Amino acid sequence: MTQTSTVLIVSDRPDLAVLLARAVENVVACRCIDPREAFPAVPPLVAVVDVNQDSALARAWIARLHAARVASLQLTDQAPHGRTAAATRTLRADAPRTVVLATLFGLIDTWQAVRRKAAAPSGEGAPLQAGAAKAERFARAATGTVARLFEAAAEGRPITAAEADAGTENILAAVSECGIRTWLEVIERHDQQLYQHSLSVAGYAAAFGAGLRLARADQTRLARAALLHDLGKAKIPLEILNKPGRLTDHEMAVMRTHPAIGADLLGAQGGFDTATLDVIRHHHEMLDGSGYPAGLAGSAIPDLVRLVTICDIHSALTERRAYRDPLPHRDAHDLMLGMIPKLDAHLLRAFERVVLNGIFEDATA
Repeated sequence: MTQTSTVLIVSDRPDLAVLLARAVENVVACRCIDPREAFPAVPPLVAVVDVNQDSALARAWIARLHAARVASLQLTDQAPHGRTAAATRTLRADAPRTVVLATLFGLIDTWQAVRRKAAAPSGEGAPLQAGAAKAERFARAATGTVARLFEAAAEGRPITAAEADAGTENILAAVSECGIRTWLEVIERHDQQLYQHSLSVAGYAAAFGAGLRLARADQTRLARAALLHDLGKAKIPLEILNKPGRLTDHEMAVMRTHPAIGADLLGAQGGFDTATLDVIRHHHEMLDGSGYPAGLAGSAIPDLVRLVTICDIHSALTERRAYRDPLPHRDAHDLMLGMIPKLDAHLLRAFERVVLNGIFEDATA
């Protein structure tokens, strides 16, 4: 039976199904249906069964998918019924979406590889390394989210916290599953420098939060704030944003409006917490009071802002720009150590310990 390269989400929780679909649809086509709808005429590649109001209906869907040779991920509050098929994965219905996404993308990777192997002549079509392929999927999904966020900001359309959360969860899952080094290598291949920078800073923030063993909610808040930190640049003229050389004093003054623009935009529409808005507004503040836009100093700068500032500066120094080559990670970090007391010395050394070591592992910087 012919299959499409799609994901089918069968769910009696439509709101959650839509959020999951948003995180998946930039990787593969995704369709959500009610569990009482008919089995599709053309089976999907992978399906998610999130049916908990009727256990018999859930078992019927799993049986249908197994009969059609469709890999499935079941989200359930019930113990597995009988023997679980090899192509079926089971998670608790309340599992974090990062875990759900990682498991789902793993299934997609596995079964697309099976399909490629079956279709390719013997000895041809070697698949990508598993970690890089998985990171690429997460990156494509997150890039789609970032593009929609920046486009909405540029056009004055509302930005939803749910959309930002979808991108954040892809980044958290990618860094957790594949590591920060693989994440950075994958997003380097994406052309839009503004999006690449947002994804890079968010990746560093995800690794930083995990390395500091922050509570899960705090890790999410940190990575989401990092993803959104430059949103105000959507309103900066492209001739300034993409200028290949040094900015004039006037152009620099315009560029320096982006933190306030982003914070005001999200603050006016609502739906984002104060800590996130502080990061967007103050990620260019320095502990010695030399930063902008408010010239905050010392204890006036919250810890979440200090964390993102470190991620932002390291990312900027190690990215390729039209007017300069990227710095090696060690050189960038040494330069940042020279910025103390502008930067938090304790957090900067923690960044080296818990983030940079993950980049240098099994590699030369």
